[in-house]
Amino acid sequence: MKAKSRRYARKIKFTVKEMEFLSNNEDCRIATVSPDSTPHITPVSYVFQKNMLFFATDYDTKKYKNLKQNPNIALVVDTYSSLKNSAIIIHGKVDFIEQGIKFQKLYEIFDRKFEWVRADPWKESEAPFVQVEPYKKISWGLD
Repeated sequence: MKAKSRRYARKIKFTVKEMEFLSNNEDCRIATVSPDSTPHITPVSYVFQKNMLFFATDYDTKKYKNLKQNPNIALVVDTYSSLKNSAIIIHGKVDFIEQGIKFQKLYEIFDRKFEWVRADPWKESEAPFVQVEPYKKISWGLD
């Protein structure tokens, strides 16, 4: 299946506050669904660029296998305290970036931002990046 055929027709726009919140955080939880409809949730580190979120995974993970079968994803970026709760829930479609210039640029961004990348580097086609193209969002507490 080609990447363009999986894209959702409606693009969403983030507010300035939502973009700041997504840019200033680096961890989220993602939810996927297995072929037998079992939900799976896991934390990941992400970067937010050009209205999309990106994270890395390994080929042998449940999240990768689930997303290969079903490119729909939900994720939440949130901060909670006794004083203020802020969050964005995003529904999106995913594509995999496994090699090429886009992979190299993402790898450089991740390498600069995350110590775990520098501690355990990888090369093209060894582990993909997952690109999340949002089609729905819900946010609160960002004022």
